[in-house]
Amino acid sequence: MRTRKTTTGKAKSRVVSKTRRTEKPIELPDGMWERISQKAYELWEQRGRQEGSAFRDWLDAEEIVMEEIHESRE
Repeated sequence: MRTRKTTTGKAKSRVVSKTRRTEKPIELPDGMWERISQKAYELWEQRGRQEGSAFRDWLDAEEIVMEEIHESRE
C-alpha cells in the first residue's frame, strides 16, 4: 500500500511562486546570447575540449562578456 503526502497551503504557495518566477525569463539584449555562446565555445576549445565543464564555461563567458560591455561604456 502506498501513502501519499499531502501538501499544506503554505507549500503550495511556494510551488506557485517558483513557477511564477520562471514564467518571465530574463531577456538579454540583442546579440548577447550569441556573444556569450561564442565566448563559451572559445573557452571550451582553450581548455582542450574537455567535456563536463559547459556550465563553468558559460558562467566564465558571461563574466567576460559583461566585463567587456562595462569597459566599453566607460
